[in-house]
Amino acid sequence: MRRFAGLFIWILLLHMAEAKAKPGLQIYFVDVEGGQSTLIVSPSGESLLVDTGWPGGRDADRIVAAAKAAGLQQIDYVLITHYHRDHVGGVPDLAKRFKIGTFVDHGANREDAADPREDYAAYQKVLPKYKHLTIKPGEGLPLKDITVRVLTADGEHIDSPLPGAGAANPYCAAEGKPTADITENARSLGVLVSYGNFKFIDLGDLTKDKEIEMMCPNNMIGTVDLFLVSHHGWEQSNTKALVWALHPRVAIMDNGAHKGGSASVWQVVHDSPGLQGFWQIDYAVEAGKDHNVAEEFIANPDEKNDAGKYIKVTAEPNGTFTVLNTRNAEQKTYKK
Repeated sequence: MRRFAGLFIWILLLHMAEAKAKPGLQIYFVDVEGGQSTLIVSPSGESLLVDTGWPGGRDADRIVAAAKAAGLQQIDYVLITHYHRDHVGGVPDLAKRFKIGTFVDHGANREDAADPREDYAAYQKVLPKYKHLTIKPGEGLPLKDITVRVLTADGEHIDSPLPGAGAANPYCAAEGKPTADITENARSLGVLVSYGNFKFIDLGDLTKDKEIEMMCPNNMIGTVDLFLVSHHGWEQSNTKALVWALHPRVAIMDNGAHKGGSASVWQVVHDSPGLQGFWQIDYAVEAGKDHNVAEEFIANPDEKNDAGKYIKVTAEPNGTFTVLNTRNAEQKTYKK
């Protein structure tokens, strides 16, 4: 009897040690100067990179630095939200610098303009060397410990509400009818990442017309804990019908010093009901002091001395998460 009791205690302690050793869900918001590159690492060490920033090597180097900080030998999935240069441009450089498993996208380029055509062609040249998936709203990716749901892709969105969602959206009434966006922004591949009770949403550069289609008259998504401000904080995105209905506890804006960070969008996010924290990758120069967060919550507050610092989030399955500014070690924990 004592032998079985001892074995039980040993197994229990082993499971407790393994649980304690798991680092939680880690999210690295890499500074790519007004583009996007967000590295998501599950507790098991599987990884998803959303977008690759600009071409030229600088952003690929910053992504690799974040991946190595996370202890990765490979990025399992690289998801391209859409084919604008600040999102897909870094693919060729990253492919030369780091091992990649599978590329994920919404399908073919839909924008008839020179830059998207050029950048899509460069992306296409890389693809034959890798596994490749095209995914649609309602589908997901098979990562351990976390759930990745596709909400939007190629101009479409989920056609039924997520569990617990579907209530009437009170913020729709005040929204006008936005002009239809015909660029790749409206085709953005947007995802919801869940880890237990923690939810993080990234909609790429999804535009107002597509936000309202998905969120009105009923909220198809529900609420989230962490919101990556869409489209770098530009005015073409971030309606109250989206931001306020999502009711995020914390928002992170991946703006550049002179890209994104519109004062009006900053105000919408800042005033979102229940918002507990707001962090930025860069100080938005044109928005002015009144429409930037306090310096301690900005990873790169001085454009002349921009060291490419990133913001890191570590989340637990109970919904508690910590945001860290790697420039100054400022951090804050938000409990569910």
